[in-house]
Amino acid sequence: MSTDYTYDEQGQFFPYFILTISALVTVPLTFSLLKPTKELESTAPKIKSDFKPPDENLIQGQKRKQWRRERRLKRFITVVAGYATIALMLYLIAVTKTTVPKIWDPYDILAISRSSDEKKINKRYRDLSRIYHPDKARPDESKNQTIEDINEYWVELSKAYKALTDEEVRNNFIQFGHPDGKQSYSIGIALPKFIITEGNGKYVLLVYGLLLGVLLPYIVGKWWYGTQRMTKEKILLASAGNLFREYKEDITDGGVVNALTCGEEYKDVLTGSKAETGLGKVEKKVSESSSFSQKRIGLEALDQQMLEKSDGIRRKALALLWAYLGRVSLDGSTLDDEKYEVAPLALALNESWTAISLAYGNVAQILSAYHISQDLIQAVPPHASPLLQLPYITPAIARTIEGPSARDHLTVQEFMSLPEYKRRKLATDQPNVLEIEQYNTAVAVARQLPFLQLEKVFFKVVGERVVTQSSLVQMVLKARVIPPGTANVPPVNELDLEDVDPDEGDVDALLGRSAKSKKAKVLDGNEDKPAAPEEKPLQPPLAYAPFFPRDHSPRWHVFLADGKLGKMAVPPFTFTTFNKPLFDDAGNPTFNMQTFKMQFQAPPQVGKYPFTMHLICDSYVGMDSKMDVVLEVEDGAKAIDMVEEDEISEPEEDSLAGQMSALKSGGISSGSQQPRRKKRMQEMEPSDDESDTEGDAGSDTSDTNTDTDEE
Repeated sequence: MSTDYTYDEQGQFFPYFILTISALVTVPLTFSLLKPTKELESTAPKIKSDFKPPDENLIQGQKRKQWRRERRLKRFITVVAGYATIALMLYLIAVTKTTVPKIWDPYDILAISRSSDEKKINKRYRDLSRIYHPDKARPDESKNQTIEDINEYWVELSKAYKALTDEEVRNNFIQFGHPDGKQSYSIGIALPKFIITEGNGKYVLLVYGLLLGVLLPYIVGKWWYGTQRMTKEKILLASAGNLFREYKEDITDGGVVNALTCGEEYKDVLTGSKAETGLGKVEKKVSESSSFSQKRIGLEALDQQMLEKSDGIRRKALALLWAYLGRVSLDGSTLDDEKYEVAPLALALNESWTAISLAYGNVAQILSAYHISQDLIQAVPPHASPLLQLPYITPAIARTIEGPSARDHLTVQEFMSLPEYKRRKLATDQPNVLEIEQYNTAVAVARQLPFLQLEKVFFKVVGERVVTQSSLVQMVLKARVIPPGTANVPPVNELDLEDVDPDEGDVDALLGRSAKSKKAKVLDGNEDKPAAPEEKPLQPPLAYAPFFPRDHSPRWHVFLADGKLGKMAVPPFTFTTFNKPLFDDAGNPTFNMQTFKMQFQAPPQVGKYPFTMHLICDSYVGMDSKMDVVLEVEDGAKAIDMVEEDEISEPEEDSLAGQMSALKSGGISSGSQQPRRKKRMQEMEPSDDESDTEGDAGSDTSDTNTDTDEE
């Protein structure tokens, strides 16, 4: 037995091979290209405004550049090339005539049916012998027949006859498919033969070596080391190490801006001569702006010293970053383009800086990190006026509106809370301020900003009346989104401030999961009815940041701090979505009560623990909230006593107190507790008048001895 290798001389099979390889690459890339991204920025609505910054073209160009950097353009080109290759291969398959190898078949050779018996086979063989036996057959010159052709055909007839009549030959045919037994087989290679002939073999080996020995290891290695050298904040490990070394407990906001320029990512932006080109011009522009008014870009004397002490790429990045924060025009498309390119890098590095600050737990540094995030997104200097977030308002206009004698800046909420006539007078009736159309645009944007106003904050333990030692505590925040300047805000519904515990057997609700199907019981009966469909999380509008060259979805961070020690007590809980709509179809605020929860473990000792709760938005300046809260931890024995008291003093279901109790327990009737109550009532006096209902049916079961004082 031998093995032969045959090549695709006629090009019958190599299109199938190329088609398969192309499909394996193109189809997954198509899914990745068409699959909607999970990033919040891709699905969130936008705040409506006609304002466009002076460098709108450069900002939009940076957004398109980021899209290309994320390899979407490369994937798109690869997918188009892949489908073009697939189409070409399909065309070749359709137009190429395929030669199918003929299988050796004795019935076909003898030209008889497969149902023929031995008698018919013998008869057919005798008939063919009279015609094709070498002693009787004569070559047909019209068909270019030779004696050798006649002899070969007679051999095939004899083998076919024996394969159907001789036992040994028949066994060979059944087992190996040929009367002569096991035959040599041929391996087809879907490549043209000329590739390995005429001295081309060395080139084929070279191509294989490059593909398997160079390209494949390079792709795998680049992917592997690319993932290993990045942190979860998606910055380089080297940059994270540099940031860690820059951390100081007494660092200022300007120092944080300086620290953010130590990242290795800037080397990809300021490559080669870019690190020095235009540096003097940028520094001059920044210095001139600073000498005109230091408050314009927040560049203090210490920050100026840090800039002068820096060198190389870091100095250029720091100068560009200050120019971006100060909205300084550099009078050159290249420098301005670099200015907008370093801003997203600084924001990514600031996320890592925030993680480092959280690890140290110093409240001042944590707040500084969050405030720098606000400054970077809004393109405003540290400690600048929050009014700069509104369109057309410059530092000079903001100072005019606030007044020359103002010690503190006006927040957007304070500005919009002024009476209309006074607000319009401050913004339009003074020299060098806004025009009427500009003022209307600024006010329209302010009335779309999602300011989150806290209504109530309390602690609770699911299923308990009090917080006990080492229990799993929930801090519940009740808040409403009230855009600045909103008139006729409805009062808070007290029922909306309650937090109803889930049913005892509702594991999905206890674990924070959404159940696929639920049933709720009505208050006035035991009939079940399908619950309303669960509302999907709703996203707030994208951050209004016309100068930031990225789309950013606002994020709110909540954490507890020890005011006396200045340390973080409970790590931040971050939320990006709401459970109820913020605006209706007409764009008006809904004033829906939003509920947010964060869990942590209670202290192991009984006592009162005062905390300062911080609610910070990473996208808007001056919209943070701060509140003093007290966590009161009770002894576990007290909780048991309260449970026993509740069992005795449970109100009757048909009373008003019973109805209120059922409403606060989630609208669930007490039918499941009726047998236990009836049994207890039978053990006592049968008179209904003697049943004790001293419990406060209207008590707040969700508020667990929490005092809150809003600052």
